[in-house]
Amino acid sequence: MRRREFMGLIGGAAAAWPFFAVGQQAIPAIGFLYGAGPDTSSDFVASVQAGLGDSGFHVGRNVIIEYRWGQGQPDRLPAMAAELVAKGVSVIVAGPTVAALAAKTVTSTVPIVFITSDNPVKFGLVQSVNRPGANMTGVNFLGNEIGTKQLDFLRELVPAAKKIGLLVNPGSPPGAAASVEVQTVAQKLGYQIQVEHVRIERDVEQAFAALSEWQADAAMVIADGLMRSMRDQLSEQAAQRKIPTVYPLRDYVLVGGLISYGTSVTEAFRQMGVYAGRILKGEKPADLPVVQSAKFEMVVNLKAAKRIGLTVPTALLLRADEVLE
Repeated sequence: MRRREFMGLIGGAAAAWPFFAVGQQAIPAIGFLYGAGPDTSSDFVASVQAGLGDSGFHVGRNVIIEYRWGQGQPDRLPAMAAELVAKGVSVIVAGPTVAALAAKTVTSTVPIVFITSDNPVKFGLVQSVNRPGANMTGVNFLGNEIGTKQLDFLRELVPAAKKIGLLVNPGSPPGAAASVEVQTVAQKLGYQIQVEHVRIERDVEQAFAALSEWQADAAMVIADGLMRSMRDQLSEQAAQRKIPTVYPLRDYVLVGGLISYGTSVTEAFRQMGVYAGRILKGEKPADLPVVQSAKFEMVVNLKAAKRIGLTVPTALLLRADEVLE
């Protein structure tokens, strides 16, 4: 999607009509609170709008969206959530976990539909998956619960690997928790692990330089909105350093990453839009079970493999949902 088209998606409705009104007709507003920035989230916005459309709501016609972007700075999110509440939005859609928690801190009455790659009960978003309770429900796409499977793929890709680098955003509590879980599994399998923290873009080059000096055989990227916003830099540095790297989402492979395994996040965002629409029609978040995403996909980029001099095993290619050549 071109930037001009995307800016039309996120800005057209809010810019063209007064808040809560199109012409003389009052319409509901949805608050969109996201931890990253608009330039890396066009597909997510489109998916939410598609889900709203499935529920009978179309931006600019019978609903408008107010956007707030954290730009990778989680400390900004609570104030942004408070702005949305002050504007009187009918529903807040929020992601990832840090944004959902920020929204939770400022309202116990405005319905919140979250997206998270973490256990929503563990992080206090809902009372239970089947009976969320209170004013929150959402979608769990299990991004941080697939580390063992990703390690399996690394073992197939690089059978002789002993040293594995782990790239994680330390400012994300869920990401840090997932990192600990992956380390535990990896160490049981006999791997040495070196964790590299990535907070800003320049950390990416430094992280891969450190892994190269350590002579890492492979690497993994922990799912996180901030990491996704730097997927171009991550895939490029992995290629330059010739470190086979497994990513949590298809998006990384599309921009040059080697292999990904995870759930379809665009489908998860579409479901967010569906839930937001159902709430606008009168349903209560407490009565809407948290959706457990069940659509997993593995994507392999053969061009990326060739760039680092790696031959992808045929057995792995046969199991891939998509192979980029």
